[in-house]
Amino acid sequence: MLAAGAVALLAWAARSLTTGGAVAAWLVGIAVLVGTGWAGGAVLAAFFVSSSGIGRLAPAPAGLDPKGERRDPWQVAANGGPAALGALLGLHDPSLGLWVVTGSLAAAAADTWATAAGGWSRTPPRRLFLGVELARGISGGMTAAGTLGAAVGALLVAATGAAAGAAPALLPVGTLVGFVGMVADSALGSAWQGRFHCPTCDVASEWRVHRCGVRTVRLGGMAWLDNDGVNLAASALGAVLAGAAWRCWSR
Repeated sequence: MLAAGAVALLAWAARSLTTGGAVAAWLVGIAVLVGTGWAGGAVLAAFFVSSSGIGRLAPAPAGLDPKGERRDPWQVAANGGPAALGALLGLHDPSLGLWVVTGSLAAAAADTWATAAGGWSRTPPRRLFLGVELARGISGGMTAAGTLGAAVGALLVAATGAAAGAAPALLPVGTLVGFVGMVADSALGSAWQGRFHCPTCDVASEWRVHRCGVRTVRLGGMAWLDNDGVNLAASALGAVLAGAAWRCWSR
C-alpha cells in the first residue's frame, strides 16, 4: 500500500494524474503488487512511465478533443482495471497473474503509443491502416508511424514482464497480444465508438458536449461508447488472450 501510494503521489505531483486518477492508480497498484509482487509492479511501471512520457512528447493530432494530459479515474480504470483484476489470479498462480497483467498492459501501451506516434505521421490515417482515408484524430484511424509505435510500446511492456518474471516466452506472446489489442481497439473505435461534431467550433469531438460548452451533434456510432470504453475492451481482451496463451504454454 505504501509503495503504490508513493508512486501514485509522485505521478499526481508530476501532473500525470488528476486527484481521482491518483486514487484509482493507487488501488490498481495495490492489486497488482498483492497479486503478482514486484514483477507485476515492474510491468505496471513500464506501462505508466513510458505511456506518460510518449504522450507528453508527441503532438496532439489535429481535430482531436482529448481530456488533457492528466489521466482521470476513468482512464486509469480503462487501462489498468483489467490488469488489476487479472493480477489477483496470481494469488492462485503467480505465473498466470503476471502473464495476464503483462498482456493487458501491453495492449494498453500499444494503443497509447500508437496514438502518440501517429501525431508525428506526415500521411493521413486510414481506417484500419488499409481502408478509406480519415481526418486526423478520428477513432479507428491508423498510420505507419502509429503502427510502429504500437509495436514498440507492446514490446517494451512485454520485455519487462519477461525479464521480471524470468519467462522468455512472455516476450513474443506479450508483444503479439498487445499489438492485437491495439488493432481491436482501432476496429471497435472505428465501428461503434460515438462520433460527434461541434457545430460552433466546426471540429470533430469524442464527447456529447464539446469543451467549448456546446452540445455536439452525433454523426455515428453508439452515443454511450466513448474512448474509455473502447480502451477498457482492448485491455480486457489483452488480459484474456494472455491468460489463454499461458494455459496453452503451461500444458
